[in-house]
Amino acid sequence: MGSKILIVDDQYGIRILLNEVFQREGYATYQAANGMQALEIARKHRPDLVLLDMKIPGMDGIEILKRLKDIDPDMKVIIMTAYGELDMIQETKELGALMHFAKPFDIDDLRAAVKKCLAL
Repeated sequence: MGSKILIVDDQYGIRILLNEVFQREGYATYQAANGMQALEIARKHRPDLVLLDMKIPGMDGIEILKRLKDIDPDMKVIIMTAYGELDMIQETKELGALMHFAKPFDIDDLRAAVKKCLAL
């Protein structure tokens, strides 16, 4: 069984797309539409990598990232955002996110980044 990836995005279409892409690559994937689901899955399955959207209703990406790091300080996280808020991106880096992607992202770039992060 390959590495485990948790996809956290409130947009169903993006979750399905990323799920298909990464399952085809041989990864075990989990999906969460909100922060509470993401934290529950993270506690239960301890994913090797989290693809985390920043703009999620309820609990935003920064809060989810902080709580993921509480669960496992070494959890690898890649941020996805449709907004170019540099201060938010900087804060995610300080909180331990490995990199970020602006939406719409190139799926091949994201796939390469996932492979690279999981090899760290």
